[in-house]
Amino acid sequence: MGTTRFEIRRRGLRTTFSRFIHNEAIGGVILLACAVIALVCANTDALRGFTRFWRETMASVSFGSLVLEMNLESWINDGLMAVFFFVVGLEIKREMMVGELCSFKHAALPILAALGGMIFPALIYTLFNYGTPTANGWGIPMATDIAFAIGILSLVGKNVPIGLKVFLTALAIVDDLGSIVVLAIFYPSHELHFDMLAYACAVLLLLAIFNRMKISKMLFYVIPGIALWYFVLQSGIHATVAGVLLALTIPSRTKINEVQFMVAFKHLLDKFKLNSQREIDVLANPEQQEVINSMSAEIHQVEPLMHRFEHGLQPWVTFFIMPIFALVNSGVTFDLSRVDIVGGSVAIGIFFGLFLGKPIGIFLFSLLSVLFKIAELPAGANWKQLWAIGMIGGIGFTMSIFIDSLAFKDQNIIDAGKVAIIFTSVIVSLVGLVVVHLTCKGKKIQNNINR
Repeated sequence: MGTTRFEIRRRGLRTTFSRFIHNEAIGGVILLACAVIALVCANTDALRGFTRFWRETMASVSFGSLVLEMNLESWINDGLMAVFFFVVGLEIKREMMVGELCSFKHAALPILAALGGMIFPALIYTLFNYGTPTANGWGIPMATDIAFAIGILSLVGKNVPIGLKVFLTALAIVDDLGSIVVLAIFYPSHELHFDMLAYACAVLLLLAIFNRMKISKMLFYVIPGIALWYFVLQSGIHATVAGVLLALTIPSRTKINEVQFMVAFKHLLDKFKLNSQREIDVLANPEQQEVINSMSAEIHQVEPLMHRFEHGLQPWVTFFIMPIFALVNSGVTFDLSRVDIVGGSVAIGIFFGLFLGKPIGIFLFSLLSVLFKIAELPAGANWKQLWAIGMIGGIGFTMSIFIDSLAFKDQNIIDAGKVAIIFTSVIVSLVGLVVVHLTCKGKKIQNNINR
């Protein structure tokens, strides 16, 4: 029986997902290493200047009479993290078009689970901080760090059903979307300037027109995208939101003449075979190498711009932007004398919000959605494993630290929040790893049979 288009597409999505999982797992290890380095520097007298360097060193960019000056910490949190959010936006868009969020049947469980995983942590945090100056930090324990979460699952290996991995990835992506909405609405960087918002809307409209015209040249989106970032930065809404808005305008489809494409490839394959010298090392054959380059160019022309952006930027985000964010934002001095009663309530709210709120919210909303026949459990998974995945969802490192730095103005409270986030993420990682291992033990043979 011949291979159907659906089977080919499914295999392609599995390959892409496996590559994504692998990159995120490695990225989680690097992220953890950078966080440890930052903590060591912040708590070692001889290295403490490394932590101050990011806040005290200024850098500026000028374009004619326009000059933008910020310290390195702000350039990273407002600039580089906008690229991170751009890639997150592309991932959300891809999942909604062809992935786990493309239909209500597939999307219901991770969407509702993510909703529960955001509501319960916020409620638990509010329970400890209601009516205090730190009540604004309710958004801190809402987020799941996908890099760390996937990294923990990768340590368990093939024992984890693929359905659970897909569920956790989709849940984390929906979680990111919710965090972006919360960030845009409830955590502005300063007072809103509606003239700058109007300019940002005008640029966004121009980008939408480019999309509508099916323009697929990168520069038509990169240059207006930089302008969009600047106007959003000046408007008072956090600049990283510009990355998500830009992602929504990137074309996700491409025109392709199937007959012309197939004829061109057949010609190239024939040429490749004609120049064959029956050698394993293709690089030793310049003619075949030229054919391979031509094939690559043909594929590049029909690849959607959204995929080109995502594939090009994903390694930079995983191996550079997120690690340097951890280096800059994880340098917290463990000085308990600086954590007063107010800081203590923040730490308690974050700890119980992530450690208990996440698994309870994810599990409860998943249970209700299945009981009311809105969704189904992931293939090959059971309720014990879903609770274990809920535990892993309590790793809130990157987004939690990001929101913590926006929620408060007192540096002591910000540091207390960071300490709680890092401490809780480590505890959740260790407990979650044990729980996932225990609940998925013995599943390796079954997974191999299913494949």
